[in-house]
Amino acid sequence: MNGLMPARLPASVQAPAAVVMVRPHRFHPNPETAADNAFQSGAPARAGSLGSAEAERIARQARDEFDAAVHRLESAGVTVHCFDDDGRHDTPDAVFPNNWFSTHAGGRVALYPMYSPSRRRERRADIVEWLKRHYRVSDVVDYSGHEPDGRFLEGTGAMVLDQVGRLAWVARSRRADPVLLERFCAQFGYEPVLFDTADAEGRPVYHTNVLMCIATDFVLVGAELIASPGQRAEVLRRLHDSGRDIIALSEAQIREFAGNALELSTREGGRRLALSARAAGALTPSQRQRIERSAPLLPLAVPTIERAGGSVRCMLAGIHLAPRLPGEMQGSGRKPPAD
Repeated sequence: MNGLMPARLPASVQAPAAVVMVRPHRFHPNPETAADNAFQSGAPARAGSLGSAEAERIARQARDEFDAAVHRLESAGVTVHCFDDDGRHDTPDAVFPNNWFSTHAGGRVALYPMYSPSRRRERRADIVEWLKRHYRVSDVVDYSGHEPDGRFLEGTGAMVLDQVGRLAWVARSRRADPVLLERFCAQFGYEPVLFDTADAEGRPVYHTNVLMCIATDFVLVGAELIASPGQRAEVLRRLHDSGRDIIALSEAQIREFAGNALELSTREGGRRLALSARAAGALTPSQRQRIERSAPLLPLAVPTIERAGGSVRCMLAGIHLAPRLPGEMQGSGRKPPAD
């Protein structure tokens, strides 16, 4: 099984040295999420409408892409904690765990309310319990009880977190309730930065993490999708004040998932930028050069998974917790289920 032991603390506060990933079982583009996710393609008109042979072909391709991505990440020196989605709960988007939980320095874990009913079934107590045994977890804050009230905050999909400047960047959408955002920021010590977005057809961007990536030394941002000129100027000003190199992405590049990336620390003390092969191909030579001054690209080929409207960053739930020493492991330390 991959990444049984916790990673050591990363060299960068922003770039985690370990991630949780969930291997998909019955992956397919989810019709429940298609209404407000303009990045999604190939979703059936209704759940279960794919033929069994076609459904199995798509699911098998997604598993193969996932396994290859895990291998590449681990070969690059990133610790990957893999868990299997067993398919029993009809969770086609289980491969995107960063939406239902996040981890934070100081031993805190947050669980989030999800907009689509099928995605609420992705939350898994076994993953949280495994984290408690292998990392120092002092508190789990569960916001999922707000789902019956129609309030949603889909984790580090809805929020892009600056761990250094303690800012939570959020594109306003039905998946990012401002009241819950304020509550999360007050409890976890972030300042919320809300802004409105619109694509060429006037639709808001469904998740902030397809629009923006905050790394240690640079920012990838599709600022032209920020609807208000005043808000756009303020966002760019605040990003400039962080001291990072601001790399502007066009709407066309955003549609290729160029903004859906995550900087990771390696066991050797370096940093890599994980993103999809499609996203890497959309970058200009100048953009690649600026990124690779501090974080060489780590492109992963996930074209089938991207049909669901998310890409590599969505597949990675970063671990910002301090690892327990081997003698401190709680209980028996049950391993994640084997492939």
